[in-house]
Amino acid sequence: VQLVESGGGLVQPGGSLRLSCAASGFTFSKYVMSWHRQAPGKERQQVALIRVAGRDRYYSDSVKGRFTISRDDAKDTVYLQMNSLRPEDTAVYYCKATGETTYWGQGTQVTVSS
Repeated sequence: VQLVESGGGLVQPGGSLRLSCAASGFTFSKYVMSWHRQAPGKERQQVALIRVAGRDRYYSDSVKGRFTISRDDAKDTVYLQMNSLRPEDTAVYYCKATGETTYWGQGTQVTVSS
């Protein structure tokens, strides 16, 4: 089983990034997918969640209106489109699969700085 995040990097405030999380080794379409982030010295927090077949989506207040979560079950991939990025969005971003079992990716660093 693998969850592999990509798309992180350094971006200026106000910029955009698109994170991807490619899954393998389990039935992706049956799992709720979510993105979480952890800044230095802080607890990991959920920022976005998408249910099976994209029937429902949830966003934390801190990213609502700026981030969009989506999934492509044909590609076993979940995405996080991040717009209007702020320095406080700087963190390691992780994807998580929740179903019969819970899986985590290894994380990708996002740094928002001028």
